[in-house]
Amino acid sequence: MKKWLVLILATLVLESCGSGGSKNQSDSKSEDPMEKSYQVRLMTVDPGHFHAALVQKKMYDQVSPEVHVYAPEGPDYMQHIERINSYNNRSADPTEWNEVIYAGPDFLERMLEDRPGNVVVLSGNNRKKAEYILKSINAGFSVLADKPMIIYPEDYLKLEQAFFMAEDKGILLYDIMTERYEVTTILQKMLSLNEEIFGKLVTGTKEEPAVSKISVHHFSKIVSGSPLLRPAWFFDVEQQGEGIVDVTTHLVDLIQWECFPEQILYPSDINMVEAKRWATVISREQFRGVTGLDEFPDYLQKDVKNGKLSVFANGEMTYQIKGIWAKVSVTWNYQAPPGGGDTHYSVMHGTGCDLVIKQGAEEGYLPTLYIENIKGKNFSDFTLRLQEVLTALPYDSIKAETIDDNAVKISIPSKYRITHEEHFGQVTEKFLEYMKTGRLPEWEISGMLTKYFTTTGALKKAKE
Repeated sequence: MKKWLVLILATLVLESCGSGGSKNQSDSKSEDPMEKSYQVRLMTVDPGHFHAALVQKKMYDQVSPEVHVYAPEGPDYMQHIERINSYNNRSADPTEWNEVIYAGPDFLERMLEDRPGNVVVLSGNNRKKAEYILKSINAGFSVLADKPMIIYPEDYLKLEQAFFMAEDKGILLYDIMTERYEVTTILQKMLSLNEEIFGKLVTGTKEEPAVSKISVHHFSKIVSGSPLLRPAWFFDVEQQGEGIVDVTTHLVDLIQWECFPEQILYPSDINMVEAKRWATVISREQFRGVTGLDEFPDYLQKDVKNGKLSVFANGEMTYQIKGIWAKVSVTWNYQAPPGGGDTHYSVMHGTGCDLVIKQGAEEGYLPTLYIENIKGKNFSDFTLRLQEVLTALPYDSIKAETIDDNAVKISIPSKYRITHEEHFGQVTEKFLEYMKTGRLPEWEISGMLTKYFTTTGALKKAKE
């Protein structure tokens, strides 16, 4: 009875915020006959992270507007529904999602029993992801999961089992790799495949890797126009995962995607050489600012010293992938400098030049691609040929701007500057393309397994 009372109260609160619909399970039985024509019906499970809502920031032709949400009682799913409501009620291009909510301690079992959809969306407590994935796949549901799919080395075998099971059942398991859709990263990859410009990727060394990816994130940020309120468990590395297995998922993925495009990769291709981890210290006032809570919960007391919380959100790894030296690093600060935000640095060293993405104050915190350290070529001839190559790419008005006598900045029109939040819609569209064909490319599956072998292997190495 309690779970249904919470559900009804949640619905009343959400309806008072405007139209945009949420309803409880008992209301969903009057189904529109047209519903049967939708190829995909989403079931959102335990949406504790705001990425779950970003999947629904736009509508998709083949996806039913009725989405079933199964979650434990508490503020996490309420915030999720409020975000969906904000998309439904916005003045420009509003969505038309209808959320059907079930809140209770048996939410996962209830989802598996009700079976109102065919695709499970996961974005929340990472400690539970492996269980959610395995049980969803075993029940015959495809899964679209936010990163990371796993945060512990011991969960790797469960993930491997889930992929084998998905293939046997003819369903899909896919993670949300938004950074593949950032325009400077796309151009970096395209230019790295042009031997006339880039040459070939060097092997590199441990001290000077062939490819490096460095990411800086912030606990306090604005999402969908509002200050982000994070759940307290986000600061518990036993639930969210340490930084070395969280954001690094994106960076390891980009190294595989750019350096070995559409190639089959295996865990045996990885040699983890060294890894380290360190903490970001959060004061009680800062914690209150991003969670709304006055005190650290009991489960965080293990990480509290002298009234401050230490979060192992930072990590770095140096490894070889198919003999190529690579370095990945992630840092979490509390808040970005004025006018700033999350930043990304990436470099690929080629025999012909270096392809570098910077996103610092000098770039106005906008990802910017540079061609540097041009080797063995007349600079004027190189820039002319570079512009010809850029003109031939499927992007118009991209230009090469000379900075000095050995460096070029790539000027990108604003129309190609898609926001991070919009990337979630692009990933979902790619997933829906795969749903149409009924299978993932083999390189995607092997790449995901190799990626999580790398990140969890780095955690293991860092703790040695």
